Amino acid sequence: MDPSLSPAGRRAAAIARHLAGALLAPPSLAAMEPAPCLSYAPPESNEPTQAFPPDELRALLDGHHLRERDWVFGVMEESPLFCRRSRGGGKVFVSPDYNEGKEAQREATMRRVAHLARRGVFRGWLTEPGADAELRKLALLECLGVYDHSLAIKIGVHFFLWGSAIKFLGTKRHHDKWLLDTENYVIKGCFAMTELGHGSNVRGIETVATYDSKTREFIINTPCESAQKYWIGGAANHATHTIVFAQLHINGRNEGVHAFVAQLRDDDGNVLPNIHIADCGHKIGLNGVDNGRIWFRNIRVPRENLLNLVADVLPDGQYVSMIDDPDQRFAAFLSPLTLGRVNIAVNSVYISKVGLAIAVRYGLSRRAFSVTPDGPEMLLLDYPSHQRRLLPLLAKACLFSSAGNFMKKMYVNRTPEMSKAIHIYSSALKATLTWQNMTTLQECREACGGQGLKTENRVGIFKAEFDVQLTFEGDNNVLMQQVSKALYAEFLSAQKKKKPFKGLGLEHLNGPIPVIPDNLTSSIFRSSKFQMDLFCLRERDLLKRFATEVSHHIERGESREKALMLSYQLAEDLAKAFTERTILQIFLEDEKNVPDGSLKDVLELLRSLYVMVSVDESASFLRYGYLSRDNVASVRKEVLKLCGELRPHALAVVSSFGIPDAFLSPLAFDWIEANALSSGSH
Repeated sequence: MDPSLSPAGRRAAAIARHLAGALLAPPSLAAMEPAPCLSYAPPESNEPTQAFPPDELRALLDGHHLRERDWVFGVMEESPLFCRRSRGGGKVFVSPDYNEGKEAQREATMRRVAHLARRGVFRGWLTEPGADAELRKLALLECLGVYDHSLAIKIGVHFFLWGSAIKFLGTKRHHDKWLLDTENYVIKGCFAMTELGHGSNVRGIETVATYDSKTREFIINTPCESAQKYWIGGAANHATHTIVFAQLHINGRNEGVHAFVAQLRDDDGNVLPNIHIADCGHKIGLNGVDNGRIWFRNIRVPRENLLNLVADVLPDGQYVSMIDDPDQRFAAFLSPLTLGRVNIAVNSVYISKVGLAIAVRYGLSRRAFSVTPDGPEMLLLDYPSHQRRLLPLLAKACLFSSAGNFMKKMYVNRTPEMSKAIHIYSSALKATLTWQNMTTLQECREACGGQGLKTENRVGIFKAEFDVQLTFEGDNNVLMQQVSKALYAEFLSAQKKKKPFKGLGLEHLNGPIPVIPDNLTSSIFRSSKFQMDLFCLRERDLLKRFATEVSHHIERGESREKALMLSYQLAEDLAKAFTERTILQIFLEDEKNVPDGSLKDVLELLRSLYVMVSVDESASFLRYGYLSRDNVASVRKEVLKLCGELRPHALAVVSSFGIPDAFLSPLAFDWIEANALSSGSH
């Protein structure tokens, strides 16, 4: 190189030589072979032949009214009101347009409700008697919730809260006046219980209804800002009537919380005088529901508008009730909430199934990395870590489906004697199933990677839409505390009366303490007897520990309520133990009715995986000494083995969920074509 050149000149000369060399290089060295593009292969093309008919598992999981479910899915899928769109090779999908503002979403919800009413979806929901009619209604609402939570809530508030209150807290005069118009959506009802200052503590609500014996009317008033009715679904835009929960005052005496019918708007949609309604505003989800706040300024409603099945006020102001005990009377007024909790619980399982169907199908078509140099990339679901993330959730969804069916059938066949058990079961299952739904959706979102963030792929937006289930119609933590308190009361009653336990599945407490073997093997882990023994041992021990701890606090001078509060850690463990044992027991009963064969084998896998992962995820088995450290470590290994054995059945299991392709998402099918430039995806 010429030493007389400057540094910049030397750099320029070097670059020139490199460029000249590249241009003169032989074509065989300069050219590179392009890598082949990825192509989509449907999961069905890679997976082994199904070991069992998915339709048979669907019949078990859905439990009832399969034809009606398919019909209402079709009603939604065929209507342009449900935002039909074609993506990924011409497949049609339906889901709400979440890009719309809240007012547009609300009006879209109302148009869909009107369409469903015209198609006869709600026919008989309030006027047709019998358990089968109630089960049909629940099945249809589950399917509507798969499309859109706002749609399900809008309908649920109207039929399950307003409508159920009229039907089950009212009498003939209320039924004749409002039931048919409610079923036909002539009037639109809402349910004004929650206040700004009181949610779970309904006894403490501050709205007042004072009886005026001269005019034979109730005067309903919001005495302070904390008494404003809050989060009232349907109130902000559309509701014409509401059930108002208020403290009943007669001649200066407070008779407690009662329910009254009040009209909110006239036939033209104008809010009536002395009522003020405001919007709750934009929410993280559920913006297709018009949640509102309501203030009453001494409005007057006729005496006949008191829902009087439980208690009544005679024209002269005399208060009469068929239930003398104020606590039992109060519980009767809360009965409409039970149906709401049942519906929320079963709906949450359906949503988990949607998330799992999408994530599992994606995991069976998306590849990443290879285990050998130049080898093919592996399917996501062939990685043991991916199996551990998704397949235990699949097992839980299946067992929770059985639990939901048990709860529904118990509710529709209810008798007054079953009220306590229904409250306990619905509280435990509503909390457990909705918590699990959020866990499932989060894991499915992550398992779908960045695609899980796209609204059209549903899983991510579901997290925001269904988060509310954890706190409405009963805060989950409060509900589980009620479960523990009820079990404590059962324990005290059995001790006091010196009678065996009966009901709630607690009969196992009457027998000997289960003995867990020291050396646990895979075959023992999978034994249904061992599984029940382990869960019963935990529940029995925790109930005794809880009762003992509460007694110790009482002996130190604490009130019973304070003692229960101070024992909340054991209360949480006990409620969880009761619920998990209940779910296992219910599934075992369903499993027992399935003949030997491939389906039963898969049910045993699902059940064993549910039990093993429940043990693996709970510190209580080690904390309280039900299992040794070595056995807990063995449980963890068993989880991985079970995941591996369930892996070949994963597609068949999600196919058994009975959710039409249109209600999944493009990510569950040809996600490459769905994102192609020619598809118009954005």
